[in-house]
Amino acid sequence: MQKDILASLAHLTDDQLATRVKSLTTREHSTAACMIAHLAEMDTRDIHLRAGYPRLYDYCLKVLHLSEWEAWNRIEAGRVARRFPILFDMLEEGSIHLTGIKLLSPRRYKLQLTISGETLQKLRRAKDLLGHSVAAGDDDAVLNRALTVLLDKLARRKCARTDKPRPGRPRNRRARRPSAAVQRVIWERDEGRCRYTSPYGHRCEETRRIEEHHLDPWALGNDADDPDAFELRCQRHNDYEGRLYFGRRRRKGKDDGEVRERPAPHGARSFSAALVPEQMATSVGVVRRRQRRPDLRSVG
Repeated sequence: MQKDILASLAHLTDDQLATRVKSLTTREHSTAACMIAHLAEMDTRDIHLRAGYPRLYDYCLKVLHLSEWEAWNRIEAGRVARRFPILFDMLEEGSIHLTGIKLLSPRRYKLQLTISGETLQKLRRAKDLLGHSVAAGDDDAVLNRALTVLLDKLARRKCARTDKPRPGRPRNRRARRPSAAVQRVIWERDEGRCRYTSPYGHRCEETRRIEEHHLDPWALGNDADDPDAFELRCQRHNDYEGRLYFGRRRRKGKDDGEVRERPAPHGARSFSAALVPEQMATSVGVVRRRQRRPDLRSVG
């Protein structure tokens, strides 16, 4: 865009300027409708997951450089317009705008948090017991201490964190879950964050609903006592990489209940090594070289 764009418009008459603005507005409406349609289609695919982002919203912020408001409104508008395609035409002709489409969404909620009387009594009691170290009325300090204790408890249960680790008892090396000692190594090494890295070098930033991910599928053999056999994954990327290995699964037959695998869509078996991190590509090569057991097809 020219730096002296305002100067270049100074010679236009009022009618010419108004005509140009109307033309630009029409083009903007058309572009907005096209943008919403593209985001609505992206919302049904794994493009953002393959790029290393757990949600399309994060992809819009980090890759498309949209603001939080722009990303949220456009994604929500796309989901509503997918259900009611006439909205794309209305958006293009300017008879409705993004905010108007979003207001039509039945999934739009207003959240109002209210604590119970029991919770209020606990908060007051905690403030009384901490009266010697916490200033009167400092609810933040009380909640901070309470959350610190809660997080410590959750870390011990989820990540096997402990100040005095004990020697573990002998266990089956083919166990599905890693041992407590291995869990501690995994969570500290991966910093409690999804370790999926896109082919372009972006590492997923998700820290919620984190799981221990088998680099080699458990069904094909994986040592539960080897920290290098695991990496942390968010639930979405754990599922995504599982589908790269095995494809989407379906149930065959109504009586036998046997579960069989079918190839992943869009040729995932053929391109998985090129679209996932280096360590994933290595794992895929290992798996392909292994001879599957005859009964593997029935593994659920």
